Amino acid sequence: MFTGIITDVGRVLHLAQEGDLRARIATSYAIESIDIGASIACDGVCLTVVATGTEGGQGWFDVQISAETVARTNLHLQQRSDWRVGKRINLERALRVGDELGGHIVSGHVDGVAELIAAEDEGDSTRMTFRVPPDLAPFIASKGSVALNGTSLTVNEVTRDTFGINVIPHTKAVTTWGDARVGDRFNLEIDTLARYVARLREWGRE
Repeated sequence: MFTGIITDVGRVLHLAQEGDLRARIATSYAIESIDIGASIACDGVCLTVVATGTEGGQGWFDVQISAETVARTNLHLQQRSDWRVGKRINLERALRVGDELGGHIVSGHVDGVAELIAAEDEGDSTRMTFRVPPDLAPFIASKGSVALNGTSLTVNEVTRDTFGINVIPHTKAVTTWGDARVGDRFNLEIDTLARYVARLREWGRE
């Protein structure tokens, strides 16, 4: 379980297809504090640590990524915004009992991919508009929450299959949002509450 508050920006050091996809990610987290089997959200994808180490004074951890996860996320290795060696990614460690819940409840289970279709500066912030798959659009509500690349964000407005957010300068400075470009693809996780409300409505009609 996560909160959508990014605590480190990592970097992809290595990618290898070994049955599943294996990735090595550089981090500023204290390596001795990361247990094998720990969960870390990497661009919003909850991944399990399978190895840790240091090289040249730089700490790193390895994760294995299933074909199902690759298919549902921006790990496709096809477009500029997809994972590649050198890519910067948002990191968040799993929520611990007693931690401050600064964002919203995020599971790290990505529902699909949203495409950035417009970006325009408004004052010091940047207003961004995303297109989402039609099956996920009903779960996104104005003034509700979404997680994009692991970042908890508030929805400004919604049309049929698009929605808008504002990214403030602080968010751009401490995450990868300063790298965002029109056409990039972002891991989207809808609000857990919206998911359960929709399921209850479905159940009531059955």
